[in-house]
Amino acid sequence: MNFDNLLSRADDSALQYLLGADLMRLILLLDSKLATPQHLRKLIINYRTPYSLLSSKDTREVLFDLLPTNQARLLAQVLGVDYSQNDLYFSLKNVNIRKGSEREQAVFDFFEISLPTIFIEEEKPSVSQKEGQYSLFLHQRSASRKVNDLLKSNTKRVVLHMPTGSGKTRTAMSIIADHLRKTEPTLVIWLAHSEELCEQAASEFEKAWSCLGNRSVGIFRYWGDRSLNLNDVKDGILIGGLSKVYSTTKNSLNFIITLSSRTSLVVIDEAHSAIAETYKLVLDALVIMRHPNPALLGLTATPGRTWADIHVDEQLSNFFSKQKVTLKIEGYINPVDYLVEEKYLAKAVYKPLFYESGTNFNDSDLRKIQENFDVPDNILDRLAEDEKRNLAIVSSIENLVKSHQRIIVFSTTVKHSDLLAAILQLRGHRAYSITGKTDANLRKNIINKFKEKNDDTQIICNFGVLTTGFDVPKISAALIARPTKSLVLYSQMVGRAIRGEKAGGNEMAEIITVIDHSLPGFGSVAEAFNNWEDIWA
Repeated sequence: MNFDNLLSRADDSALQYLLGADLMRLILLLDSKLATPQHLRKLIINYRTPYSLLSSKDTREVLFDLLPTNQARLLAQVLGVDYSQNDLYFSLKNVNIRKGSEREQAVFDFFEISLPTIFIEEEKPSVSQKEGQYSLFLHQRSASRKVNDLLKSNTKRVVLHMPTGSGKTRTAMSIIADHLRKTEPTLVIWLAHSEELCEQAASEFEKAWSCLGNRSVGIFRYWGDRSLNLNDVKDGILIGGLSKVYSTTKNSLNFIITLSSRTSLVVIDEAHSAIAETYKLVLDALVIMRHPNPALLGLTATPGRTWADIHVDEQLSNFFSKQKVTLKIEGYINPVDYLVEEKYLAKAVYKPLFYESGTNFNDSDLRKIQENFDVPDNILDRLAEDEKRNLAIVSSIENLVKSHQRIIVFSTTVKHSDLLAAILQLRGHRAYSITGKTDANLRKNIINKFKEKNDDTQIICNFGVLTTGFDVPKISAALIARPTKSLVLYSQMVGRAIRGEKAGGNEMAEIITVIDHSLPGFGSVAEAFNNWEDIWA
């Protein structure tokens, strides 16, 4: 029987009972016109609900009394009630209907009432684990704590030394977020020498602060063609391209002095460049000429400037007051071994590329190589034009194509990069050249294609622009045709191809280094990691 039809049989007395005496008194006091049967029935349906009225024995008895005789007999039959010895309605009202029983369900079905949806809240366990939204690994947390302690020391300077692929930028952003939370308002300045490194830092800070921040702060991008209104730069992080900040400082010392007055922490990406002339002018104005001095944090995978000139490397160490925090993993002498074992870095296979040289170096050439911090340009030009060398390089790249989808080539010169890409294109490969002379839009277009997630094999030849800030984890092979005395540069080139599976990269990587007669060469990045420890002692 339909519940609405049943309720239409109720007189004033039954309706008032179903609503309750307290509610009826209040209705009559507020507006007696609302006490009509039509209003009362509507209120019963919405306020008391059919489900609650049928669930309660007291109100259920009133509703049973409203049933026509034929419907009462039918309900008795449904409920299995024997009324032969008693009054039909008396027997119905006295039947035992337990909550949740089949009889109760039969009553609801008889009156066409749907049971309300029951939401059962899951009981929380006594002990549970919750992952942080911007969490660090134990070794990263340990390093960040040590850095924070040294930034509070008298010198307030420290280098964070972590190998490529170990989360150096993420660890640094956690340190910066902690600094910004504790100091308000304040400015953090992050300096990097390439646009790619700058944007990488800005994107990472946005991610970190969205999880760790305690207020709204500014993120000021200052590189390339971007401009800056100093009136707006008061609280947050300014990420500046070194060349942009350097040229602005040379034109207006007031610019850097104003920034310095609001800055409490300066971060230098690729800190091994901190004593270079361009950095030095900016850092002198930001840190040294300001009292009290802002804290200074350097980030690097290679805490040295050179491979062979200990004097220059000592300058860098002294600049940071010989304070360096190195990533340490319990049970491992070298953290690179741990990162490879845990698949944060790919297991790199290093292969030399020997060739029959058509370029001979005389005593004067070798003396120039020895006297310079790196291989002189005129010698690089001669190597780039060596046809036997180039044939060996092209042949080696084509062997890599057989087993790798993303390959990066570090060419000897700008002209050499263009030459290799052109030859490879003629031989049917998707090869591109990127150098400092490449149009900015074309460069972005090439990089975006190279980053696409597809199975095509692509090769990027470059000179001087993709050693840092170029993060394509899918790269699994690198050919290094650029001879260098810089262990820093060599490590950076290798680092482009050794992202491990946990970093979105590969299990294995192949590194081919062209071996040029009488020119310096290096081994693995694991060997490079501990190269400068003596100058920081």
